[in-house]
Amino acid sequence: MIEWSMVGNWCLRHSRRPAALTLYASVLWLALWADAHLIYWFSPLTHTIGFGLALGVCYLWARYWGPRSALMFRGVLSVSFIPLWQFCVVLPLVFSAYSLAESFSRVGTAMTFAIGLAWFVWAVDLQTKRTSAPVSMPTWNPFQLVAWYFGTRNRKLRQSTLTLAVYTLLFTITFYFINAMTGCSIYESPLGGGEEKQLRQVVRIQKVIRKKYVINPYSSILFNPPPIDDVKLQLLEETAHRYKVGQGKGKGAGFSAGTTRGKVRFIRLKYKGGDWEQDMDRGSDLNLLTEYGVRLGHRVNDRPEPMEIRRLRNFPPRKSPPMAYMTGQQNIQVGEGDLKTLRSYLLDKHGMLFGDNGGSSGWEGQFVGMMRKILPKVEPITVYLDHSIHQIPYTLPKLPYVAKHGRSDALGWVVDGRLVAYYHPGDIGDAWADGHSGVPREIWESCFQLGVNIIFYAHAEYNKWLEATKEK
Repeated sequence: MIEWSMVGNWCLRHSRRPAALTLYASVLWLALWADAHLIYWFSPLTHTIGFGLALGVCYLWARYWGPRSALMFRGVLSVSFIPLWQFCVVLPLVFSAYSLAESFSRVGTAMTFAIGLAWFVWAVDLQTKRTSAPVSMPTWNPFQLVAWYFGTRNRKLRQSTLTLAVYTLLFTITFYFINAMTGCSIYESPLGGGEEKQLRQVVRIQKVIRKKYVINPYSSILFNPPPIDDVKLQLLEETAHRYKVGQGKGKGAGFSAGTTRGKVRFIRLKYKGGDWEQDMDRGSDLNLLTEYGVRLGHRVNDRPEPMEIRRLRNFPPRKSPPMAYMTGQQNIQVGEGDLKTLRSYLLDKHGMLFGDNGGSSGWEGQFVGMMRKILPKVEPITVYLDHSIHQIPYTLPKLPYVAKHGRSDALGWVVDGRLVAYYHPGDIGDAWADGHSGVPREIWESCFQLGVNIIFYAHAEYNKWLEATKEK
């Protein structure tokens, strides 16, 4: 059992040594940072606690430098903004408030720029005062107001303008470099195996016999007896897992090319021009992910992952997400770089794109137009109900949707016999959300079944490719 008095004494002893605590906090911070961008082992709550502890270390440093140096105190406060920013971003994720987390992320970027700019201007001004030179000596040194490119008028203004331009350039380069680093992720499916077969629906009949009364027709007692042969049949329908649901040979439900630490994850793509985050705050992605794990017995992640399209290119070819989800109801604005990334993801990395029309007849044209640019030689086809994506593991008698927007059937893009993209016209994400948008049970249940089918299809096809191309 933990002796909390010992823990308290340890914290009190190390609180007088901020350097030691900083080392411990730095290791923890690096582990959480790597987890948030690489392997996704820990929950948002764990990240929140970890970044909260980093704030505690910043407080100790602030208390240490407060009475000793005003400059160092301000520096500590400025550095403390980084863990505070991270804390504010991950805390809403605990409550599935993804839009709020996105807002904090953008505001934090702007505030980081402003804090860095203030320190940069202060450093330039301090150096300028230290390296003053006679006015009659032009120079290349930007820390001297007599530099020839500042001219003879408004020298201080021109120096400030140059400072802003240089800082903005350096900040932009650093920002994109860090973003490129955080995109180096890996994806691994859960290890296991199983069969690609339909889930068997077993109907169990339970006979309930009510009490029977034998009546003497000559008795003087009068009452209305129930029918003698009143037998009620109760039909209890249940799903019987007579086999493992998965793909390949392996122990437990999963995929033969997976790993013991692998999990099924839900990647949602961000894009400009539309409401890519639709239904996320209502638990849409996480609800589907949870249902998938419960129904098929596969290990799943405990949160969805919104991701920029460009980050798909940083996944290794054999460690990429088998499926990426895209939804919305407004315009889809995707640049040439992202189009190339999606083309490589679908063809070279064997991924699959799942598009869900979130509520507009125009979004279908946007999605189809984007696919025409990604795969110009591949024409979309109608995905009929007899396709395996509508049959395994659940057999769907019809395509479920909350509200169809245009067509009533699904579209698919096929390359080498595999669906590389699937378009659903009926706002299926609404049915996954908390409250199911008020639709009847049979509709949202069918929508969950279709979602499970699509995730499983993408992972099963990806696993076949891994097994067929693995090094011998």
